[in-house]
Amino acid sequence: MLSFSLKEFLIVLESYNLDIWPLQIIAYVLILLVLFFSLKPTKYSAKIVLVVLSFFWLFTGIVFCFLYWTTSHIFGYIFGIFCVLQGFIFLYSIIKSDITIGSTDKTYTLIGVLFVLYAIIGYQILGYYLGHIYPKFFAVGLVPCPTTIFTFGIFLIINKKIPIKYFVILLMISLGGFLAAYNGIYEDIGLVIVGILVTILIVKREKIKIT
Repeated sequence: MLSFSLKEFLIVLESYNLDIWPLQIIAYVLILLVLFFSLKPTKYSAKIVLVVLSFFWLFTGIVFCFLYWTTSHIFGYIFGIFCVLQGFIFLYSIIKSDITIGSTDKTYTLIGVLFVLYAIIGYQILGYYLGHIYPKFFAVGLVPCPTTIFTFGIFLIINKKIPIKYFVILLMISLGGFLAAYNGIYEDIGLVIVGILVTILIVKREKIKIT
């Protein structure tokens, strides 16, 4: 139950990446858009960030997890449910308007940017040296693990109240990085570390509403 064939998983990943090309490029453009509006508060910054995050999580859950990953392992259903729920939670936050943009703490912002850079660059470099090269690679915004790291980083950058319901699923996914690392996806050791650190930092910030 706790193990899966890395070879089979990479075959699924290869098929997925080839089928959705060039969406990976579009995802990176959207990532830069999210990073820009996370650092530059405007009237519509929060909605833009949340719409993109919703798209990432719903697409990851429905397309990657349910349509592709479930063909090889039950983990596809488990992670798919988590991802879709996270996507709907972000959609709900757009209506609720309880996440706002406006960074004031430079330390948190710096840490958040570093985590975002790990998701979009460091994770990919580690993957390269581990042999996870396109099309057998993990595109940010389109698969769960680097997308979780990216989302956590954004949470630190916006530096405002983050109700606990918005990151509890992300923490669960990040702890799932133990399983990924156990099965040979060693770049997910960083996922576990980021998940635990960000949760501690957000709680320490004492700006959470438990609602």
